Amino acid sequence: MADIVRNTGRVLAVGAQSSLTGGATPIGDTVIATDRLDQILEVGDSTVTVQAGVPLRAMQDELSRRGMFYPPVPTFDGAMAGGVVATNAAGAATFKYGSTRQWVRGLTVVLSDGSVLDLRRGEVCADADGHIDVVNTMGQQRITLPTYRMPKVPKCSAGYFAEPEMDLIDLFIGSEGTLGIITTVTFALITPRPTTCLLWLPLSDERAALDLVTTFREVAQATWRTRDERGVDVAAVEHLDHRSLEIIREDGADRTHGVRIPDDTVVGLLIQLELPADSVPTTADAYDQIAGAMASDAPDTPLVRTCRILERAGVLDRVEVALPDDRRRQAQLLALRESVPEGVNRRVGMAQHTFPNVHKTAADMIAPFDRFEETLSLFRSAFGDRGLDYAIWGHISDGNLHPNVIPRNEEDVRLGQAAIRACGRTIIAMGGSPLAEHGVGRSPTKQALLRDLHGDEGIEQMRRVKAAFDPEWRLAPGVLFPEPVRE
Repeated sequence: MADIVRNTGRVLAVGAQSSLTGGATPIGDTVIATDRLDQILEVGDSTVTVQAGVPLRAMQDELSRRGMFYPPVPTFDGAMAGGVVATNAAGAATFKYGSTRQWVRGLTVVLSDGSVLDLRRGEVCADADGHIDVVNTMGQQRITLPTYRMPKVPKCSAGYFAEPEMDLIDLFIGSEGTLGIITTVTFALITPRPTTCLLWLPLSDERAALDLVTTFREVAQATWRTRDERGVDVAAVEHLDHRSLEIIREDGADRTHGVRIPDDTVVGLLIQLELPADSVPTTADAYDQIAGAMASDAPDTPLVRTCRILERAGVLDRVEVALPDDRRRQAQLLALRESVPEGVNRRVGMAQHTFPNVHKTAADMIAPFDRFEETLSLFRSAFGDRGLDYAIWGHISDGNLHPNVIPRNEEDVRLGQAAIRACGRTIIAMGGSPLAEHGVGRSPTKQALLRDLHGDEGIEQMRRVKAAFDPEWRLAPGVLFPEPVRE
């Protein structure tokens, strides 16, 4: 690949092309498809090294056979290893496991001049003055890193990472292919593989739902802190708003997947509960624990504690539990969640038949969790005041939301983009990120949000980093920020 990159003009590396930002869409570029870089190179005691084109699904299947697990998988597990690193991808379980960045231990990167960097975490770090040395075919170069600071939230895919004395490897994670092309990745792993229950909870009171999520967050964090084997270990809580549930009903996804959504439901929660690997109950024992959870002599187990939390909240009678060995039911609950973005995308496609310029108009933002209710109100006001049809879903355990416009015409797209920009500025003021887990790509709205987050000077600092690595602007041109105007 080094020779191809060295001897080619504009280059765009693509993987699964699941991007929501246009960053993997070629515009007059030479495309380097990484799907044939599909080898799992080495599985160690606590790491796996794979080529960039390995789908996470295939990697997880191989790891599963060895009792190992890579935790921070995004919702789409067909994403490829190189792509998730390039965007610092995250997903539902970021609440417990963090984003991709925390799990990358090594990278092989091809630079624009054909140089190959083999990076291992901890080997090359910036000095106290914010400089980092990189060796390529022109010799050793000193790179001046950006001075802005990233928002203190669990997810952020917003341009080049920056922090004092940072690791060089972190500069490439989330750079969206603009600094180099990732060819191999070494990920950290956990053993044993978690055993997971799914809980589907359709609720009639949004305030009560938010209180319940707060409780689950607190008890989960206490479980991690104390290493309580009987503690309630929640890896993720996902959230579907009332309009999302309407889409499910309108499309018949509840009937297709056999999921009960009572008529009074205004919010749905999908909870991932992990059980201790060495004490997973049999199906019969699990149902006995659930049925007898409120008895005074009930065993002290994670399932019993979970049921008692739900009973105190007055919602135990509404929960459905898909146990670890009921893979079919778990798949149905996950498919129900996925039916919402699928339903929105289908409606966007229908509008395009009449209005060809209609396109997906959505945000991916995160604020500190203690401002989650305020964030919901912000989106609802911004979209509702403009007369838009919209649905909001996301990873509530992180405070990460995806408000989506359901456009009827081009004007709805324009109004939706204006709402997203306005919300983004408020999210930044809250200490959040208007770009949480999907990256920036070539989307004009997301590039504007990137500028809102880091300011004009921050963008210029990023452009200087880009120019140092890629002086001819050949890699992923137009991604993150426009190309420079050439005389």
